[in-house]
Amino acid sequence: MKYFDREELDYTLGPNCKVEAQKLQSESAELVRVREAGKSIKSGKFNAKHFAEFSAALQSRVKRTLKEHQLRAAYHLHLTQNGANFSVPGSGKTSVVLALYEKLRSEGKVNGLFVVGPAACFGPWRTEFFETLGRKPHAVVLAGGEKLSRKAEYFKPNDHLAELYLSTFQTMTNDQAEVKLLFQRSGMSLFFVVDEAHYIKQIGGNWSSAAIELARFAKYRCILTGTPCPHSFADLFTLFEFLWPTNDPIGPDNRIKIRTAEQEGEIETAQQLLKKTVGPMFYRVTKADLGLTRPIFHPPIIIPMNEHEQFVYDAITLRIRNSAKFDYSKNAEVLTRLRRARIVRLRQCSAYVGLLTKPLSDCDVDVTKTSDLYEIIRTYDQLETPAKLLQLEKLVSKILGRKEKVVVWCNFIGALKLIQKHFQKLKVNCELLYGETPVEQTSIEQGETRERLINRFKDAKSGLDVLIANPGACAESISLHKTCHHAIYYDLSYNCAQYLQSLDRIHRVGGSETQEAHYYFLQNKNAIDRDVMDNLDRKVQKMFGVLENKLPQPDSVGDENQEEIQAYERLFKAD
Repeated sequence: MKYFDREELDYTLGPNCKVEAQKLQSESAELVRVREAGKSIKSGKFNAKHFAEFSAALQSRVKRTLKEHQLRAAYHLHLTQNGANFSVPGSGKTSVVLALYEKLRSEGKVNGLFVVGPAACFGPWRTEFFETLGRKPHAVVLAGGEKLSRKAEYFKPNDHLAELYLSTFQTMTNDQAEVKLLFQRSGMSLFFVVDEAHYIKQIGGNWSSAAIELARFAKYRCILTGTPCPHSFADLFTLFEFLWPTNDPIGPDNRIKIRTAEQEGEIETAQQLLKKTVGPMFYRVTKADLGLTRPIFHPPIIIPMNEHEQFVYDAITLRIRNSAKFDYSKNAEVLTRLRRARIVRLRQCSAYVGLLTKPLSDCDVDVTKTSDLYEIIRTYDQLETPAKLLQLEKLVSKILGRKEKVVVWCNFIGALKLIQKHFQKLKVNCELLYGETPVEQTSIEQGETRERLINRFKDAKSGLDVLIANPGACAESISLHKTCHHAIYYDLSYNCAQYLQSLDRIHRVGGSETQEAHYYFLQNKNAIDRDVMDNLDRKVQKMFGVLENKLPQPDSVGDENQEEIQAYERLFKAD
């Protein structure tokens, strides 16, 4: 129609085409309304009386006292109806959604929540539901478990349906047909929430495609993530397509323009296009808005390695340099994998020499079992205790001596288990929290689950004062800040997103307004640890240096695989 009008061509719409045109015009008009509403809230030029009435109505329905930034975020989501909250972790995004959900439920507009996210978010959603609304929901976990029992949940009679459904991205995708039927059931009006929404950023991916298809049948939609575009501005495309599956607010032309601008380094141009198209549709609270105490980052503790671990580290470094001499004969894809593996080997060696006994995929510096070096690695535990572990012992003892709790972050499972074994020998009550710690599901009747373990650690009187955790499995969706104010990083990875998430476990709304958070970093002297830390510092400063009214720079959290390649080039550029 626009083309015909521009070319001054006469045309007539048939009945069916006219209906479609009216539908599209209606949707376009709704996007215009949403953009104007979003702009008014973010600029502070909204109707103050209407906001006050909304806030009073919202607060009257919830148990928890909401903060000003949470009320504004809820107001933004209410007016946009399908909105995104990109606020930093710890700002109370879950409470915002739950408060609005309760208002909509009381008005008869929705009667249930369908939340998709990583399994680690299930416990927090149930906990926050009670603490925000003052009642326990009938909650059902649709993830894992016995397949037939799980799928039966979708077909229960209306009077036995749940109020809170919790599903993983994988299960949502596998059960897409059943989820669709649940959304379409007579009498069902579900509020569809994607938590940690950066998991559905992949255009055309199975998870993102399933979420977008199901979004068509939800009454309200919302996405939550503190890292909306970890690798590229294009990561935002599927997020907003989920919110508006029948009327993409960015549009195909702007997608091309944004990609081109980013590829050509014209970041400001890409940001302005996004600001114009979807800027009003998301709400973002920064750390500065939260009124929290400034966290204390203690200077890194530099530790000279012990004799044997230094010998092994130097030997591995030498092997990498020798292997690099033949890199010219390898194709680019193979070389990329090799260089990544070499960096991982250095990180493993610095964390715990014993990790080197297991072969690493695509690694050309693995130690043969017949070598003298392998014998040192194999018997390492009998030769010495890592210097970093001894320093960790001193630091933890100091914190426990003040009757305080501490979380120890470590990236390698073998090192996690080494730390636990060491502290158990010292009669310190500690537990592991990592990928193999089961998430509570309908099929688990007993035994230690992630939720129970976290609750024990958060209990000030439980006696569990040391939590040894893996950022890859536990950096998201858990809150430890009310009873734990110390975090020790035994080692670090190049994954800045996980690092930022882990920082916020002990620095959050609801306690950190008055309580300081302390961070400690253990680093081996003259090892890869320094490069990892410097890299993370650069990324964090870049991210927090972005103005609030812009989207976070995509490079601010980076691609871990690419970071390892760049680290290799920095550390071995002379070769």
